[in-house]
Amino acid sequence: MFALYRLGLWSGHFQRTVNSELANRLEQGVKDASFQPLWRLPPRDALKAVWGEEGQADVLAIAEEIVSGQARLFGGSALPIALKPTTPLAHWTAYENARPTNEASSPRGDIKFIWEPARFGWAFALGRAYLLSEDERYAQTFWQRAEEFLEANPPYQGPNWASAQEVGLRLMAWSFALQVFLNSEHTHPERIRRLLASIAIHAGRIPPTLLYARTKNNNHLLSEAAALATAGLLLPRHPDASHWLRLGQQCFQRGLLEQIAMDGSYIQHSVNYHRLMLQLSLWMRHLYQMQGKTLEATVQARLAAATRWLMMLVDPISGGAPNLGPNDGAYIFPLTNLPFNDYRPVVQAASLAFCGEPAYPAGSWDEMSLWFNGDLTRRSASPSNSAWHPRSSKPAPTTPGVLRSPNGESWAYLRAVRFNGRPGHADQLHLDLWLRGENIAIDAGTYLYNAPPPWDNALAGSDVHNTVIVNGQHQMQRLGRFLFTGWAQARIIANEAAETEGRRKLVAEHNGYRRLGVVHRRQVEALPDGEWLILDRLLPSRFLSASQPREYEATLNWLLPDALWQAVELPDGEGYEIKLDTARGQLKLRLRGESAASVAQPLMLQIARAGQLIFGKGAVSPVWGWSSPTYGDRIPALAVRLTLRGRLPVSFSSHWLLP
Repeated sequence: MFALYRLGLWSGHFQRTVNSELANRLEQGVKDASFQPLWRLPPRDALKAVWGEEGQADVLAIAEEIVSGQARLFGGSALPIALKPTTPLAHWTAYENARPTNEASSPRGDIKFIWEPARFGWAFALGRAYLLSEDERYAQTFWQRAEEFLEANPPYQGPNWASAQEVGLRLMAWSFALQVFLNSEHTHPERIRRLLASIAIHAGRIPPTLLYARTKNNNHLLSEAAALATAGLLLPRHPDASHWLRLGQQCFQRGLLEQIAMDGSYIQHSVNYHRLMLQLSLWMRHLYQMQGKTLEATVQARLAAATRWLMMLVDPISGGAPNLGPNDGAYIFPLTNLPFNDYRPVVQAASLAFCGEPAYPAGSWDEMSLWFNGDLTRRSASPSNSAWHPRSSKPAPTTPGVLRSPNGESWAYLRAVRFNGRPGHADQLHLDLWLRGENIAIDAGTYLYNAPPPWDNALAGSDVHNTVIVNGQHQMQRLGRFLFTGWAQARIIANEAAETEGRRKLVAEHNGYRRLGVVHRRQVEALPDGEWLILDRLLPSRFLSASQPREYEATLNWLLPDALWQAVELPDGEGYEIKLDTARGQLKLRLRGESAASVAQPLMLQIARAGQLIFGKGAVSPVWGWSSPTYGDRIPALAVRLTLRGRLPVSFSSHWLLP
């Protein structure tokens, strides 16, 4: 199917069929300003109760930023809402064939900074503020911006039409805003008719290239399918409505069954894309309810498993989660005041929708549940499912790789998966460690997809993850920005989540270095006093050949928060101790390494911060010592790297003494 898509681009088929003639036909299908409402808007009093006085002020403050012309793109800092392409427009296929022409016009050389404001995700913030205050400036801002977009981006011309997913997300945001602002004095029939006509034109952009989304089989397919179903319900009198609705619902449910594993893990191996999938599922469940229907039982069961999988990776104190896999900053329905990296709003809404009970007690994370689940007064008073707290007496989490300290102060996630879809990051046996709500062993995130080297998706490699790197190579061979070959597959060997002599233990291994004749095995122990002991061993594989190297350079990497630090050599000369002043107090990390026969170099410690060496000797990569909490943002961190040269077996120990 991908070959057919490329053939359609190369031959000019899409340029001949997805054009102004199609747009005119679709627009003619919208006869007037009538549409089918898709939402039962939450009562204002219920929203106020969730927000509280401080939350209401936050709702209005965010909306005021948007009125002033700025939005918090990707959940980060506020940037201008730029909806007018700055280069001459061409048919969308030109941008798909030659991305650099439009990337150069974006603020940071990345087309996502063109696409993100044009998703109209900021319209949700305006709508929430309008429901609270009935301030007409918020409705006026939406309509002015929508008309600005329509004038600057004619149908199927320019970069904002290049991705059918972007088209679909904008379509859904417009359908939301249309209903929220329906009673505004700025919402008149001609504006409604024009927006509905554009929604039909947007919907018409999706089916011709849906085969490409099916080939990718990820969040693109789900987004485009949800958009088609939305248009089909919103415009029931349009000649194409029944086709859009049927195609969207069919592709969405089939896509979920293909993309969610039985254990609830998601095919893209990304926490943020996992959240995006759950949000799209909440949207689609709502559309089904508006028709008096329900999702198929098998789909519902798979979504319940996916909800519980994510729930176990959400820190119950901060709401944060390990920044696993690709993170493009997507938060498509930001119906909450809580920050981008707080996953509790989506988990709470999904738990109510797909598990039938709340994940958390009532709190500021409940707003999204109001939008997608309606009246919360009918729910049970307290959570009764598998949500957990470090100090709770509930059984250990069931998501593979999650381990809690016996003293309830900390928890860890060991990344050990079998890839069933294209890996986004080479991160097998990466370890995330959390202490009382603070992430102290960090996943670097993503930063940028499209940028000049070295920042062309640079944080996907093994060298920035909390794992062991052999001979300076990634666990998988990298081909371009997004593609890895020779997938590293991992398996959990032992999972003693229950206490054994006061300890809890996980053991896993991966085969990513099989081409070098090496197996990496990691043992993670949660000790009774709250300490953690991580033991790494590089072992010879069964297929070690005479041609493969017998001496190796092995590097243990840990990414720590940017804080005051001190590094000293251990008294026995066999390792180092790192002292770090965190928000929770001073932690100590004792690192040791040994091999069967050391050669050439002694144990070497490097510490890099923001791409610069601040301790030790040797060269460092400009991408070491960075953390990207969301797309386009990066902040300094401490990359602690312990390297030795030797023969197998090679071993490292990391002893975490937590405050």
